Amino acid sequence: MKHTLKPLPYPLDALNPHISKQTMEYHYGKHHLGYVNTLNNLIASTKFEDASLETIIAEADGALYNNAAQIWNHTFYFEGFSPIPEKQPTGGLGTAIQQDFGSLELLIGEFSKEAAALFGSGWVWLAADSDGKLLVMKEPNAGNPLRAGLSPLLACDVWEHAYYLDYQNRRSDYLNGFWALVDWAVVERRYSALSVR
Repeated sequence: MKHTLKPLPYPLDALNPHISKQTMEYHYGKHHLGYVNTLNNLIASTKFEDASLETIIAEADGALYNNAAQIWNHTFYFEGFSPIPEKQPTGGLGTAIQQDFGSLELLIGEFSKEAAALFGSGWVWLAADSDGKLLVMKEPNAGNPLRAGLSPLLACDVWEHAYYLDYQNRRSDYLNGFWALVDWAVVERRYSALSVR
């Protein structure tokens, strides 16, 4: 199976002013594409040649895992944004946030604290366990909750390539921009698909 770069659900300049077209050209058009091309080269003539990204993430290690996870993570990250996002979680997700964090503001605070504190490069996730309980987790490098049997709901990329052109070393400013773009309607659909609670 040849993996491809999934098209974005919006134009490259649609996330301005929080994420610039230039950042998207590099982040999506070069970094994300680079993981796709590298993985396709790595899986040739291996048992993963026809495997899904999820299978590679679950079973592979080293460069195979890193590149497959980075493809999956980036697609998930970009699809969580909208130029006109739904600003409040609703439905089962809204109820779960109240139960597990107390409020959306407290969830955002915990998530942002983990994202600001993650040393080096990695990802911060809102995920759900098999009972639908929500948790925030940070993972170094290409780390992905799927590997722990959890269901990802929202991802924040805190590798410098995600924000350096727009924010330089000001990760907290990038996080403010991140929250301005998160589409809670997307996160709600992901949560509803879990059939929990």
